[in-house]
Amino acid sequence: MKIIQDDLTGTDVLTLLREHLEDMARHSPPESVHALNPEGLRAPGVTFYSAWDEGRLVGCGAIKQLDDGHGEVKSMRTASGHTRKGVARRVLAFLIAEARERGYRRLSLETGSMVAHEPARKLYESCGFVYCEPFSDYTEDPYSVFMTLDLEAGGK
Repeated sequence: MKIIQDDLTGTDVLTLLREHLEDMARHSPPESVHALNPEGLRAPGVTFYSAWDEGRLVGCGAIKQLDDGHGEVKSMRTASGHTRKGVARRVLAFLIAEARERGYRRLSLETGSMVAHEPARKLYESCGFVYCEPFSDYTEDPYSVFMTLDLEAGGK
């Protein structure tokens, strides 16, 4: 698998992001959907990555810089037909390594609290993320859970 910084112009990438946003909208009311659209992923401070296997898009993820020592995982998504093959774990490992390379002390994320998001929460837990209070501009929301990874403590 090859993970590259992506400019969000490819049809495959835009289709995957549209599917991601539609899926989030199916499971949460509009005010609780925190997924970024392509314009949001092109904003300053956000770096978007796509994952490819033999020329096929298999997943994506992004890092949003919150401050000099804190980043946020955004837009983690595995393409249909590639789930349960380790794509998300490899993308997340890449994002964690990138956060360390940037000198972040902490990497956090928001994900859904519903049953549909349980596999994602289990992945994050298995990589050392722990549940935390809302961070940055987030507030308590019954549709959201917040997790963080202390990169200085040797998190995966």
